[in-house]
Amino acid sequence: MSLNKKIVLLLKRKRLNIAFAESCTGGMLSSSITSVSGSSKVFTMGLVTYANQAKTSLLKIHPKIIKRYGAVSVQCCLAMVKNLSKISKSKVCVSITGIAGPKGGSKQKPVGLVYIGIKVGKKVLVNKCNFKNKGRIFIQKQTVKKTLNLLVQLIKRGS
Repeated sequence: MSLNKKIVLLLKRKRLNIAFAESCTGGMLSSSITSVSGSSKVFTMGLVTYANQAKTSLLKIHPKIIKRYGAVSVQCCLAMVKNLSKISKSKVCVSITGIAGPKGGSKQKPVGLVYIGIKVGKKVLVNKCNFKNKGRIFIQKQTVKKTLNLLVQLIKRGS
């Protein structure tokens, strides 16, 4: 069984709902879940907050967090997942922020740097990933795959 189907099944079984706030994946994670028949019973929302302005206006991320740490940071990812939880009222929330490239990286924050925030109930985890720079689509797909794997583990453990 594919990971996205497994997640929908787990969420249904545990009577949980899920919401996403995506940046560098541009909705790819939401699409992977909503492609599963019956996902409407567990999926509440998917926000693509690509621009910093969307992060501050939709997710209510304080502009100081972005100014001080950058949109691609543990701090921003954590604020995204916590605020998404308040907005969506979902028991399982995921935030993703990163640099998919091919441009936009630096020595401190290279292309392929991605933060994945997951909140299950009261537990929050931020996972830092450094994917090889094998192109934009590769990084996005690897991010979705990593997130789905983390979700399966955390939902099984979590609630």
